[in-house]
Amino acid sequence: MDRQTLSIMKACEAVGVSRRTIYNWIAAGKVEYVRTAGGSIRIFADTLWRNPDDRKPEGFATPTPQPIAGTHA
Repeated sequence: MDRQTLSIMKACEAVGVSRRTIYNWIAAGKVEYVRTAGGSIRIFADTLWRNPDDRKPEGFATPTPQPIAGTHA
């Protein structure tokens, strides 16, 4: 089975983020990519929408929801 790939610009348009964000995701290992023979980067489309909790950077903690003042738990 072949996985669909997107150019950097198409990936930006697909998820509504900037090129810099895509490059940051690449550097952080948040998306999978391949380089073409010509050196271009192609992002695997299925990694753009995976659950962000699948890969949290080390030391990253999900904040615990705090009750709002004046409400009862």
